[in-house]
Amino acid sequence: MSEQQVRADGNGADAQGPGGAVDGADDPDALAFDVEALPGGALAALEAVLMVADEPIPAVRLATALALPTERVEALLDELAAEYRGERGGRVRGFELRRAGAGWRVYSAPAYGDVVGRFVVDGQTARLTQAALETLAVVAYRQPVTRGQVSAVRGVNVDGVMRTLTTRGLVAEVGTEPASGAVLYGTTGYFLERMGLSDLDELPPLAPYLPDIDGLDGVDTAEGRESRR
Repeated sequence: MSEQQVRADGNGADAQGPGGAVDGADDPDALAFDVEALPGGALAALEAVLMVADEPIPAVRLATALALPTERVEALLDELAAEYRGERGGRVRGFELRRAGAGWRVYSAPAYGDVVGRFVVDGQTARLTQAALETLAVVAYRQPVTRGQVSAVRGVNVDGVMRTLTTRGLVAEVGTEPASGAVLYGTTGYFLERMGLSDLDELPPLAPYLPDIDGLDGVDTAEGRESRR
């Protein structure tokens, strides 16, 4: 092929990378297709990825997978969420797309919780005991708290329950209390994920019914003296 033919075909040096390679040919991350050209376009492609996600996925990671700008993906996420809520003229879905932690994930809609609960076989998923749920609630609404403060609120020793919550990744050490040196605990990002929350501000208004942690100062110091007797 002559030099003139190469230029006429538009396949000259401008289309080549170093060493004569075509740009993108050696890029393992380059998509071999355009998501906009797929059936349903980018919106359907995003939906397909979300359906196989087992944890909340940040918009920037979705953008990388789809080879789209993050702003475009965020707009698509909002569009999908509205569509699932029936705001685009379609029917209301039994699931919804919402922010959870640092990302997005598809969840069954709360309105169908009883139906989903009947489907889930007892023992198929590890459930927290009532004591663990109550302890988790105290930590969630009054964090950061010490084990002694949680015990004072609940009126029972919570050492074993706190270990369970920590092992399951729902609670973690977040510091120490200056006065007593006791370990402070708070909820984790995994807790937000399991609750389907973006942040703690979305927790239902239960906190006013719990004792003020500030009124429990000295609990850990006294508990420490008691344990040394």
